[in-house]
Amino acid sequence: MGKAALITGANGQDGSYLAEFLLGEGYRVYGLVRRSSTVTTERIAHLVGQQRFELIAGDVTDATGVHRIVQQLRPDEIYNLAAQSHVGVSFDLPSATIEVNAVGPLNLLEAIRAESPHTRFYQAGTSELFGNSPPPQNENTPMIPRSPYAVAKLAAHSLVRLYREAYGVFACAGILFNHESPRRGEEFVTRKITMYVARLAVAMENNAGNPPGDWPKLILGNLDAKRDWSFAGDAVRGMWLMLQQGQPDDFVLASGESHSVREFLELAFKPLDLDYRDFVRIDPAFFRPAEVNHLCGDATKARRVLGWSPQVSFEELVTRMVESDMAREQDCHGLRCAS
Repeated sequence: MGKAALITGANGQDGSYLAEFLLGEGYRVYGLVRRSSTVTTERIAHLVGQQRFELIAGDVTDATGVHRIVQQLRPDEIYNLAAQSHVGVSFDLPSATIEVNAVGPLNLLEAIRAESPHTRFYQAGTSELFGNSPPPQNENTPMIPRSPYAVAKLAAHSLVRLYREAYGVFACAGILFNHESPRRGEEFVTRKITMYVARLAVAMENNAGNPPGDWPKLILGNLDAKRDWSFAGDAVRGMWLMLQQGQPDDFVLASGESHSVREFLELAFKPLDLDYRDFVRIDPAFFRPAEVNHLCGDATKARRVLGWSPQVSFEELVTRMVESDMAREQDCHGLRCAS
């Protein structure tokens, strides 16, 4: 029998790629998803029904339920990817964000300590921890969170270290810089851009190659914010590598390059041979109350200790996302997509 792993947030972008990766490594994978009256498992629908993949209903904020699940499964590894993951939304829902992003990890760590001490634990961290600390940021850079999301993630990051040192739990925190894919949620700026480009491309195909005159604007916020973008599929490989080491530790995963939202726009619009400035409108409502201006990760430690490095470049990442959304939009236009 291979190893068993529990993934919380299994129906998210990272959860879907991680589940695929672990199944490829011979794991039995349990995916924890919140019960819902609507279908929320489209990213992992292709995995449902596989012999070594099983979905479990649960919520990381339910301490009793978490203890019961960990006691029953006693998995070799737990990857906590469950989160309220939108930074902007965290300003509107601070209490809910703290509950999921800080109390959730605490519940899992407590369950491991009490019910399954051999289980290795991965906590999904974020470059937002650094706030406006000057780049490049690494594991020793001061963490100065500038959103409820980042504050909650810093609490979880600190809990990982505490449980590692106080109780001997094999717990690792991955400080992941922005990582994207065609499976990224539609509310995130990168996916908003690629979906807009895809829809515009299809509209142009039906309008003699010209943009429709009444085409709506793409409404965005701070185009000068710089982020370090990698591919989510590369990121999950780094998560796994952390839990295969002899000793637990924390690691930055990043490409080492930073690009502005403006650069992302330019690349996304390139296949259309159009100037994005003709289609974008800036709305102050999309600016954060406290901006993080420039994130660029230094993953030297991950390269040295884990042998990890990203395989997909920024340019290839943007191209993949645009092409995926174009294919989806063309299918929908041909009435071959689900309504």
